[in-house]
Amino acid sequence: MPSRTTSTPRVAVLADSDTRWKWGALTAYRIQPDVRLDGYLLRGRATPTVRQLDEVGARAEQLREIRGVDFLDLMRDDAASDAPYDVVVLACVGGAVQAMLHGLARAWESGTAAAARRPVVVTGYVGVVYEKLADGLLLRHGADVVLANSRHDADRFRAVYRGVGADPGSVVECALPFLGGAPYTGAPDGTDRPCTVVFAAQPSVPDSRADRTYLLRRAVEHARRHPGREVLIKLRSKPGEHTTHIEELPYQKLAAKIPGGLPANCRLVYGNMGEILDRTDLMVTVSSTAALESLHRGIPTAVLTDLGIREALGNHHFLGSGCLASWDELDAGHRPEPDPAWLARQGVAADGGYERAFDAARDRVTALRTADRLPPITPYYTPRTAPGYLPGILARHGLDPHGAPLAGYAADGPQTPGGLRKVARDTVRDAARGAYRHGVQRVAPAIRRWGQL
Repeated sequence: MPSRTTSTPRVAVLADSDTRWKWGALTAYRIQPDVRLDGYLLRGRATPTVRQLDEVGARAEQLREIRGVDFLDLMRDDAASDAPYDVVVLACVGGAVQAMLHGLARAWESGTAAAARRPVVVTGYVGVVYEKLADGLLLRHGADVVLANSRHDADRFRAVYRGVGADPGSVVECALPFLGGAPYTGAPDGTDRPCTVVFAAQPSVPDSRADRTYLLRRAVEHARRHPGREVLIKLRSKPGEHTTHIEELPYQKLAAKIPGGLPANCRLVYGNMGEILDRTDLMVTVSSTAALESLHRGIPTAVLTDLGIREALGNHHFLGSGCLASWDELDAGHRPEPDPAWLARQGVAADGGYERAFDAARDRVTALRTADRLPPITPYYTPRTAPGYLPGILARHGLDPHGAPLAGYAADGPQTPGGLRKVARDTVRDAARGAYRHGVQRVAPAIRRWGQL
């Protein structure tokens, strides 16, 4: 039997969007340094483009698109190979994680060669957990390790698992893996660089045209009030691209309708958030995880209250942070002062403790990876505990209630087909994605408007 320990651990990351790929890949490097990392992009509406992957910047030895059922076949065969993966990171939405857990449980059934060699399964959240706490957590139950990005989250996660009688031992406290960068040194007085205000836009928060137009208008007005400042509207994706959430009303289209256009000191920008923060003097957002990245570096950070403090917006997560503010206050020169105790509980670790934030997760994964044998994967949801919920989740990913592929979800054949077959497949897939995105961005909002007449 092959040894469980290797000089260079092998890690597979399955991700379903650009932001989850970033979280999954960087988490893998945090919890198992010096790894060989292979990336798999789950085929779906949010499969990232080459541009998005390049912007994220997380690297892998190989990176390819794959269906869920094919990933499960690959994991079954790999676990029985001479050099199996040591760790699998599931960086997906909750339903996809649950489907993969059931599929992996079947692929690594007791008594098989794969069961004796199965890797450690790790999952978690890409950012702030402000909605669907119980739903998302129970869909992730069954993984060997469920990472919590802060002490606050770890306490909540364990309480949810205890509340349903599930084992909370899989929850491990760590931090967001992409915090970092040089600490903020202050406003650029006496330099050629203008004071830079960054509004970090979000794809789905807020969701109405009126609210999104309002936020954009206030950012533009801030630029006009302060011609000596540079106002950057940081966007996550270009029209037609998708990220973790669907964006029905892209800010690019709203910006094109601003009366008089954007002023010279206000522009739309893309790019790696860390590089944007290198020149940021004030971060403004509704509830983006970018606020935590900014706070980690000591950059003045404002979480907007203009549209209210509401669970639907996610800014209620920042209660007690000291960061809540309105555009009126920012226009008048206000700079929020974060509360140190709140920062500590949120895993921001602006005081330098971040370097030890992944010790517990690293130790847990290493202990599991070097164990003689891991127990079977046993999710909380089963055909017995959730007979009216689980089958639908699994079916969306081509699996029956027991984690086996449904009829019609046979292997997809070679992953790198050539010639006319590849051209035809890619053409059909691109057309389907385009039609889906057109429906999301144009047809669905129109139908909702008609329904309100």
